[in-house]
Amino acid sequence: MEDYLSQLNDSQKLPTTHKNGPIMVIAGAGSGKTRVLTYRIAYLMERGVDPFSILSLTFTNKAAREMKSRISQIVGESKSKNLWMGTFHSIFARILRSESELLGYSSNFTIYDTQDSDRLIATIIKELKLDKDLYKYKNIRSRISSLKNNLVTVKAYLSNPELVQQDNESRRPMFGKVYQTYVNRCFKASAMDFDDLLLKTNELLNRFPEVLSKYQERFKYIHVDEYQDTNHSQYLIVKALADKYENLCVVGDDAQSIYGFRGANIENILSFQKDYSNSTIYRLEQNYRSTKNIVNAANSVINYNINKLEKEVWTDNESGEKIEINQSITDSEEGRFVSSSIFENKNKCQLDNDSFAVLYRTNAQSRSIEDALRRKNISYQVYGGLSFYQRKEIKDILAYLRVIVNPNDEESIKRIINYPTRGIGQTTMDKLLIYANEKNISLFETLKNLSSDEIKINSGIKNKLNQFFLLIKSFQLLNESLNAFEIAEEVLKRIGIINVLKLDGTPESISRIENIEELINGIKDFIEGEKEVVDSKATLSDFLEDVALASELDKNINDYQKKVSLMTIHLAKGLEFNHVYIVGLEEDLFPSAMSSTTRADLEEERRLFYVALTRAKKKVTITYAKTRYRWGKLNDCEPSRFIKEIDKTYTNYNLSSSITGSLNNLMENNSIRFRKPKNKIQLKKIKNNLSPSTYKSSYIDINKGDHIIHNRFGKGKVIETEGEGADKKAEVKFGSSGVKRILLKFAKYKLI
Repeated sequence: MEDYLSQLNDSQKLPTTHKNGPIMVIAGAGSGKTRVLTYRIAYLMERGVDPFSILSLTFTNKAAREMKSRISQIVGESKSKNLWMGTFHSIFARILRSESELLGYSSNFTIYDTQDSDRLIATIIKELKLDKDLYKYKNIRSRISSLKNNLVTVKAYLSNPELVQQDNESRRPMFGKVYQTYVNRCFKASAMDFDDLLLKTNELLNRFPEVLSKYQERFKYIHVDEYQDTNHSQYLIVKALADKYENLCVVGDDAQSIYGFRGANIENILSFQKDYSNSTIYRLEQNYRSTKNIVNAANSVINYNINKLEKEVWTDNESGEKIEINQSITDSEEGRFVSSSIFENKNKCQLDNDSFAVLYRTNAQSRSIEDALRRKNISYQVYGGLSFYQRKEIKDILAYLRVIVNPNDEESIKRIINYPTRGIGQTTMDKLLIYANEKNISLFETLKNLSSDEIKINSGIKNKLNQFFLLIKSFQLLNESLNAFEIAEEVLKRIGIINVLKLDGTPESISRIENIEELINGIKDFIEGEKEVVDSKATLSDFLEDVALASELDKNINDYQKKVSLMTIHLAKGLEFNHVYIVGLEEDLFPSAMSSTTRADLEEERRLFYVALTRAKKKVTITYAKTRYRWGKLNDCEPSRFIKEIDKTYTNYNLSSSITGSLNNLMENNSIRFRKPKNKIQLKKIKNNLSPSTYKSSYIDINKGDHIIHNRFGKGKVIETEGEGADKKAEVKFGSSGVKRILLKFAKYKLI
């Protein structure tokens, strides 16, 4: 037996050494599926299979490179380089270049990336004189992509009344014309976009039987990684290529199928045995990553899904710590709990920042976590997107607020003067800037002088500029009497950006709305926190100063090499961390409100939670809030049904007695219809966590020279005190937050 096979357990050896016929390897989280796939290919080559006849399809270039590198170490690079191994798109592009003339393309056709497609679609929209607010190029590209991945050509689209009606109802009756023009332009340029690489491969194999036969003969052994993530187009190509020899090995985990929104079809893996009645099924059930408590907890959750392949993941690892479930009063306190917990675990266990990950359902949730980590001076990295205050929609709203406070802020004016669209173009801006520079006045002052004959702008544009000027002036008047939250609400209402994004209706726009909502929540949270600062008016200027400081801290603390990882659960798939915090476990957040109406959607949400749990090696902490701000209004929250689905054997609840009733009510909630648990969870009261995030506003006497930890401002030294009893005030020098005068009866702090 080859040495590399000795590294496999018995369950892994069976599919590795199974040579002929269709097989499916159901690989539980952390069970070594990549090793099995890699060693199986090496095994075939050592058994005389020509590497040119082995096809291996992956979803990422990284996975393909890692597998090829491992295979090279076993069979040698000279053999491994002959493998057909890579992503779906790279392999099919290679095939299409060989057969391109059959489809009317040159062999050196161009592959358009997303930006190329966006530019072309934007040009077409402009040429057709369509409303670019209704025909947003990114939305059009996304719609075209979805159609192509479902093999809906232009001809099929135009002959489908239901699809055409969908676009008519979305106020885009010219979508078909844009789609047709886009396809024609790509063909004329001898270019294919990423989706064409799948669509055209399907077309090639369907229209030309001799080509299909050629590649069936070439690829006698086919391997597909992450089979649960394949879409309809990928499924049909694999099925066609494997049809002759049926030496097909697919590896995946139905419990980690979480990309339905991108077109992945879980039925591909669930129906494998129907497609191949002579198939053999292997199960990799030993988890090498996580502790027993984590593995068993994840199993207890996923067992609530009905549409699944049977397996029971287990581990020989240590039992480890139980999953901690923490209730916070508000979402801001949730952030402070997470940052304090990371801080304490780092110090207690001598861990680096990169031992920790914070996972959330939506990007907007990062705001409170980021704010709390910054105040603890804990370095972090937001993956899959910008940190909260760097996101476009946040910078747009902040630019409005900055101009209200400082109308001479030229960069902010340039950012918002045509956002949302007012018909003010770059040519107009150039004329205004030239005039401002010549007169040595600000851009805003220039808007006062629109009647000047020196500003060569037509009356229609001048009217639009004047409306913008009056809008800002009206905000400035309101700002004299409103606090930061009230003025921000008024800005959002008057500029109408939320309605524009709602009309768009794409996942990207929904995410932008969630981020703007979270900004409003952050302003409300700021105002609540300012109540403990003596003489604070919680003005817009104060808030903007707070944000500016946060942004600067963001730059400073992220200079360190090792960072806490912040990301959505979707992005975390395939990764692992020692300590994982899963935040926001509340109904209508996780599971999301949009995914709780059908069994299929709810089961995908539950699989997403399963993925989150199984990212952890050592410890999982789940958090949820009793109340969460929605558009600045505090709403009661219900703990997620997924919490009660975790077997109580594997959890500890860090709860106040006040939540016991609400969680028990959740157990009895008749709205949870899919499966009722056999027993109520008996909540185990444990000792209160002593992190500052759990301290309430209770008076603790402090004196000059004392050192304290404050929830918002961090560590500080008392410089001076004034007054007695509950009315006592203290002047405290905090690190990055500077000197603050706080009212002790409102402040959340503890002595150190």
